[in-house]
Amino acid sequence: MKRRLVVFTDLDGTLLDHFTYSFAAAEPALRLLLHKDIPLVLCSSKTRAEIEVVRAALGNGHPFIAENGGAVFIPTGYFPRGSFSPGRIPGYDVVEFGTPYTGILEVFERLKERFPGKLRGFHELTKGEVAGLTGLVTPAAELARKREYDEPFLLSDESLLEAVRETARASGLNIVRGGRFFHLTGDNDKGRCAKFLLRLYAESLRQPVDSIGVGDSANDLPLLRAVDHPVLVRKPGGAYDPSVSLRDLYLAPGEGPAGWRAAILDLVPRLAV
Repeated sequence: MKRRLVVFTDLDGTLLDHFTYSFAAAEPALRLLLHKDIPLVLCSSKTRAEIEVVRAALGNGHPFIAENGGAVFIPTGYFPRGSFSPGRIPGYDVVEFGTPYTGILEVFERLKERFPGKLRGFHELTKGEVAGLTGLVTPAAELARKREYDEPFLLSDESLLEAVRETARASGLNIVRGGRFFHLTGDNDKGRCAKFLLRLYAESLRQPVDSIGVGDSANDLPLLRAVDHPVLVRKPGGAYDPSVSLRDLYLAPGEGPAGWRAAILDLVPRLAV
């Protein structure tokens, strides 16, 4: 018996092209999800403000996961009341899993003291520097600076990574590697948020839920572990991230949104009601 399906996806380098941030190559698969009324949950290191722009472009009205699992943002009324106890901001029920940004920055300052001259945080970059490092135009770069649960940073000497990671762990925080930056986060990840949402979907639909998760990098590994059907797309240049290794991992035959399209068009007809 087929089960209802939910699709989770990373954005940068996955649904969105690594260089252009376009999802054009994925549009046939996006239309398929819309036609079959399959929820598409965006799950990214991007900020809430950035994801809201992507959701508007996609016409997406489903919950989303921001800043590497820092919080789940659920459109008000999307799930029945009483199934969870969220905070609220205009337009959303919010379930926080991460450490507030002020606490993240306190630890980041200690890391900088411990490793002088080796780390540079996102909040220390100018809008122009953010635009140059990410390829975002300046208005979009400003949205990327609206952090709530996660601090991206540059590490000038990657041989120090494990020492930096251990120092962060001593303060109760984690470091994950994204497509362009390292990220200092709390005790949260994309997988915990995905499991939480899958429970809400199963409760609200009153039937079992099947899940696909698509990513491209090591920071997607918790998400890929949390879903029934993990998918890895190729990185720019055609290689897969060697740090992502899972049993039954579906290797999409393409980079970014082209690989995303191929995987969704193959898997969804076989899994969806």
